Amino acid sequence: MAMTATKLLIFLSLYGGGTGLAASLDNCVFMGAEEKNSLYEDGDVVIGGLFPLHYSPVSSLPTYKTKPKPYMYKYFSSRALRWMQTMTFAIKEINQRSDLLPQLKLGFHIHDSCDDIPVSLRASLLLVNGQPERVSRADNVNKTEKSLKSSTGSNLGCAAIQKTVSPVIIGDAASGVSMALLRSLGSFHIPLVSYFASCSCLSNQREFPSFMRTMPSDAFQVRALARLVSYFGWTWVGVIGVESDYARFAIQLFLQESMQYGVCAAYTHFYPVVLSQQALDELLDVIQTASSKVIINFSGESEMQGILREIRHRNITGLQWIASEAWSTARSLWEKFGDLLKGTLGFAIRRADVIPGLKQHLTSLRPSDIHESAFLAEFWEELFNCQLNGSVNSHSHGVDSYLDRSPCKGKEDLNNVYSPYSDVTQLRVSYNVYKAVYLVAHALQDMSNCKVGQGPFLNGTCADPKDFKPWQLIYYMKHANFSALGEKVNFDQNGDPIAYYDLMNWQKRPDGSLHLVKVGFYHASSPTGRSLVINDTVIQWPIGKQASRSVCSESCPPGSRIGRRKGEPICCFDCVPCAEGEVSNKTDSLECSRCSKDTWPNQARNLCIPKTVEFLSFHELMGGVLCAVSVLGACISLSILAIFFTYKDTPLVRANNMELSFLLLLFLAVCFLVGLLFIGEPSDWLCRIRYPAFGISFALCISCLLAKTIVVLMAFRSTLPGSNVMKWFGPNQQRASALLGTAVQVIICLIWLLTSPPHANNNTGYHSAIIIIECVPGSEVGFWCVLGYIGILACMCFLMAFLARKLPDNFNEAKFITFSMLIFFAVWITFIPVYVSTAGKYTVAVHIFAILASAFGLLFCIFFPKCCIIILKPEKNTKKNMMQR
Repeated sequence: MAMTATKLLIFLSLYGGGTGLAASLDNCVFMGAEEKNSLYEDGDVVIGGLFPLHYSPVSSLPTYKTKPKPYMYKYFSSRALRWMQTMTFAIKEINQRSDLLPQLKLGFHIHDSCDDIPVSLRASLLLVNGQPERVSRADNVNKTEKSLKSSTGSNLGCAAIQKTVSPVIIGDAASGVSMALLRSLGSFHIPLVSYFASCSCLSNQREFPSFMRTMPSDAFQVRALARLVSYFGWTWVGVIGVESDYARFAIQLFLQESMQYGVCAAYTHFYPVVLSQQALDELLDVIQTASSKVIINFSGESEMQGILREIRHRNITGLQWIASEAWSTARSLWEKFGDLLKGTLGFAIRRADVIPGLKQHLTSLRPSDIHESAFLAEFWEELFNCQLNGSVNSHSHGVDSYLDRSPCKGKEDLNNVYSPYSDVTQLRVSYNVYKAVYLVAHALQDMSNCKVGQGPFLNGTCADPKDFKPWQLIYYMKHANFSALGEKVNFDQNGDPIAYYDLMNWQKRPDGSLHLVKVGFYHASSPTGRSLVINDTVIQWPIGKQASRSVCSESCPPGSRIGRRKGEPICCFDCVPCAEGEVSNKTDSLECSRCSKDTWPNQARNLCIPKTVEFLSFHELMGGVLCAVSVLGACISLSILAIFFTYKDTPLVRANNMELSFLLLLFLAVCFLVGLLFIGEPSDWLCRIRYPAFGISFALCISCLLAKTIVVLMAFRSTLPGSNVMKWFGPNQQRASALLGTAVQVIICLIWLLTSPPHANNNTGYHSAIIIIECVPGSEVGFWCVLGYIGILACMCFLMAFLARKLPDNFNEAKFITFSMLIFFAVWITFIPVYVSTAGKYTVAVHIFAILASAFGLLFCIFFPKCCIIILKPEKNTKKNMMQR
């Protein structure tokens, strides 16, 4: 299981300072020198561990003119110490079990990574090169020289001073540090199991084949965050992160994932790990000038402290923080910045309700137990602000002198004080450490259960659990499938566990302390629509009792659509009202949909409603008036007919061509009643009756008038000597002429009905919101032929009446016919442009008005004077009076 000298010297040549055998030995001793700042326990398999017990190096730019000074770390992480102690607890627990690795004892070798790549690299090389003997440097050199002299030429100097190497390392916490370690250790196939590195870049098995983790990949966290901000309608969010692979990859994934939910980044800003005042000013200027009050921060606990300190200095309030899993449960931030963090939401990795025995293991420390570990000594002195007798702690953390502290009394008890170290209410990263140890243990158990000849390696061979190669362990780790505290643990093809996150809300208790409340969860294996579950009724918000608004543009209500702004993110838009005939019934519609031809948008333009159906109805005022006038005209015509029939033997009636007068009155009554056909809902059969009835009835009236006019004219012409023309204008000829004049109109109507008859039509083109049910002529030629023929008859009648207007008769009917024709022409000449320029029921009303006006003109101009004489002045209704000049 020990590394070959060749591989070891490669390490030493990379990090050593000289050349040749002496230089190699010197470097080997240096690399293998006793490390007081480590924790070691021997075993058949020694598991390496890296934990960021110290963090926040002070920024310094080396000039390389002098030897670089070592970093000074400002903070000691009690939380990371708990993670370390969880590893030792899990190993001791496994060693006490009889059902897991009964023939194998696990040991541990733990170093401080300081959350820093150079320190982590050095610590990892110490782990894979073995724990040194606790002897002086000179003794080591002598032992090495003796070993070299006894060797057969192979350079085994380093191996001579080794005890046990670590074939697997549990660590590190940071993604960037883990990547650096993998690039150094990956060539030697040494597995690295991280408990907190979440960068999705580490899932690349081609680049990092020896990497596994019990921490979910950021790819899942990012999906959960995108769903979270979308759930609360936050489409305009600020995204910030520390300059690291972890934040860079996470933000890139978030920007891609959030696009499908319509979420935009108001800004993205990276800040350095060591926050100078200039870097803080740049970050806070971005936050203050942006309109977004929701901020997602991909960083660690230490960076967040500097940001919050500056936010308090600038008195910025009302921010809704969304925490990445790196600081979503960092209780230490609440102690100083609780007022700024109230209402914070963040996804935290799966929590173990309890790890049996861990609390007792953590709190069982006593001063007598911690002298061997600088980590434990430092924690103890920091927590109780005292100095242990013979302390091995050498970290001052920026204070003037750690030696000025008073001696520890020996009665200090961890159960009497609060510390993140002993807080087991949020066992999340600690649980990941616990699972990582059990992953290695179960892989070794599977290796121990291998049967010779059935093994997974060449020729069915098996690996020896006490002497195996690191790459053989990787195989079993990648195929591990076990349960830890009731949870089934397995890994996908990338070495990632199935993602599960608790959605945590930072709430303030009445006493001012922090209460981390689980308000939902995200389970990556659930269907997409049910992967995120949130109980928003129990969430405590930074301001008020509901989530704040964070949008670039307010939502477009139904009845409008989104209008993109050129050159701006998709979340910034204008609301454009739907065009005429279009609706949108959803908020933030991208497009408006057009209503069907039978429907039309309501006033809000969010619903298509049936169009208003329009036709001239009997039930509306205009239709009722026209109907009454039509019936009245018909009644007047019939009444005059009755008067004429009653006085048919009087000279006035007899002198005015009684038979044609009766026919004319009857046809005028028909003309009035034809107006009723134009009122009511049109139908195909009604349209086919309406136009021919109109044309034929007026052709009958004008034909009768034309016959009467010709008779009057011929009657006076026949009084000339030798004239015998009246024999051609007897009663039969008069009836025949009237019928002949009408027959032409009947023929025109028949041709019209047979070729392209009138029909009902739903007209939506004139007014989009109204369906006009109208009769269309079918053939425009047919309609204008009917109207034109009536005009021809009227012109002939007018011409004849005009010629007979001055005939020497006491009661010259030609004058009245002339006047009636003038009214007829005036009505119909006015009708044509009005008819063409109107639509809907008003077109029909104009048509009816023209019919009634022309009919009343004929009726009153021709028959009203006669009725006045018959009824009011009967003394003039004599033959003598009729014959007077």
